[in-house]
Amino acid sequence: MKFSEMPYKRPDPDAVKESLRALTERLKAAKSYEEAKAVFLEKEEQAKDVVTLETLAQVRHTIDTRDTFYDEENEFWDGFGPEVEEYEQAWLDAMLASPFRKDFEAEYGDLMFVNAEIAQKTFSPEIIEDMQKENELTTEYGKLIASAQIPFEGGVYTLSQLTPFKTDADDARRLAAWKAEGKWYKEHQERFDGIYDELVHLRDAMGRKLGYDGYTQLGYYRMGRNCYTKEDVEQFRAAVRKYLVPVADAILREQAKRLGKEYPLSFADAALDFRSGNPRPAGTADDILHQGQVFYDALSPETSEFFRTMLDNELLDVLSTEGKEGGGYCTGITKYEVPFIFANFNGTQGDVEVVTHEAGHAFSYWMNRKRIPTEYAWPSMEACEVHSMSMEFFGWMNAEGFFGKDARKFRYSHLAGALTFIPYGTMVDHFQHIVYEKPELTPAERHAEWKRLLGVYMPWMKLDGEIPFYSEGEGWQRQSHIYQSPFYYIDYCLAQTVALEFWAMIQKDRENAWKHYMAYTVQGGSRTFVELLKNAGLRTPFDETCLKEVCEVASKWLNEYDLTGIE
Repeated sequence: MKFSEMPYKRPDPDAVKESLRALTERLKAAKSYEEAKAVFLEKEEQAKDVVTLETLAQVRHTIDTRDTFYDEENEFWDGFGPEVEEYEQAWLDAMLASPFRKDFEAEYGDLMFVNAEIAQKTFSPEIIEDMQKENELTTEYGKLIASAQIPFEGGVYTLSQLTPFKTDADDARRLAAWKAEGKWYKEHQERFDGIYDELVHLRDAMGRKLGYDGYTQLGYYRMGRNCYTKEDVEQFRAAVRKYLVPVADAILREQAKRLGKEYPLSFADAALDFRSGNPRPAGTADDILHQGQVFYDALSPETSEFFRTMLDNELLDVLSTEGKEGGGYCTGITKYEVPFIFANFNGTQGDVEVVTHEAGHAFSYWMNRKRIPTEYAWPSMEACEVHSMSMEFFGWMNAEGFFGKDARKFRYSHLAGALTFIPYGTMVDHFQHIVYEKPELTPAERHAEWKRLLGVYMPWMKLDGEIPFYSEGEGWQRQSHIYQSPFYYIDYCLAQTVALEFWAMIQKDRENAWKHYMAYTVQGGSRTFVELLKNAGLRTPFDETCLKEVCEVASKWLNEYDLTGIE
């Protein structure tokens, strides 16, 4: 079924709640495992229906935030989600207390119960109104980003549409684009500050209502972290500062030489990898999607069938249009057992990375779409990002198809970008830990913390006043995850470390690397992150030697890479 043909109708809230209540009572009253399992499977089917309607409403809202019908539906789900959570928690309580728990574990594994115990720690009816308010604020942030209309060179652009100008090879034009973007953010600074200030205090209060010392522990539970702690993340951040920041700094010093620029670099100059311009995709959006099919056809029979299904059923919305929310994501449409990809193509290298990154998520879901329980279709967030970031590196096999004459540029800048990204992503995580440990910080003090961390994690950035917003320590406000998904961003960094493991494997033997990738992917979400890695013959990023070794191998490759003829 095509995405446009999938029907949507707002469910009756009372009917959903009553059905959940009745299912919970039937589970409690079950006299045998067979009876309890039948109720469990009925609950699974009901959840598919409700979650699918919610997903359709949310996706269609992000495609056009000006659509009044889906705007109202999105508001409905913002309010209804926290209300129904009370009934979902009652169901989880009944599952955890079931005399047939061992039977469920024998058939479906124990992770669903581990995750249920974590979910129990994230909710109380006391925070329903807070959760509703949180949804309102994050929706407001998304709308504010989507509303951007930025005058530039006689035209008017959204934030995504302006992005190509921010990497233009012409120094004056590139700098002007950064200034135009910064000016728009500054004009809306008060509201960006206000939304985040409300979110921080709201989340801090939610944590305290649930008995925690602020939000951080609640944030970890809400992320479903089931195999590592805040202390593990702190050790990873320390390893990034020890091993990766020096490597990334060396990459940026070489970039400054190529560009003929002084080190440290301005934000505008750091965005330009080569004097002749960054790698650009060859052709139109349709050409990129066609090359995506070429790539997936060649990679494996499974990926070929998957991507053809995506194209045939219009399960990708990739053009950047007015009113469209920023960024990109992949989600699953549970009832129809298909993934959906949302993106904002803008003529940059990132367009190709959507076809590999977001499709990496989508392929993982495709391979696990029939799992029971349905929650096993996806692993935890950091585990999900391994699928996507590693698929980007497999995409090198079709670099010429995607980039044409810029293929050599792409391979260099993609690997360099993976290495320089991790310090940035780790900084995002460090910043959030500071914010939630000190919720009393003023907006100005938060900006000062970000600017201080820039000096620690990204010493190659010149922190002068040339570009408004960025140079004042406010650039974090463009990172939607900080507002909408607190503590998510470190997941990218952990996953990028594993993806670099895959990259090193691919250099030696791509077929062997693909076997490891499939061994990782077919497990779905049936195991914890660390167990998924172990079962696929991969090392955990919490092992300091893992990051150390991938840094050494990747930096050696970059140093020896032939850039002859590329300006």
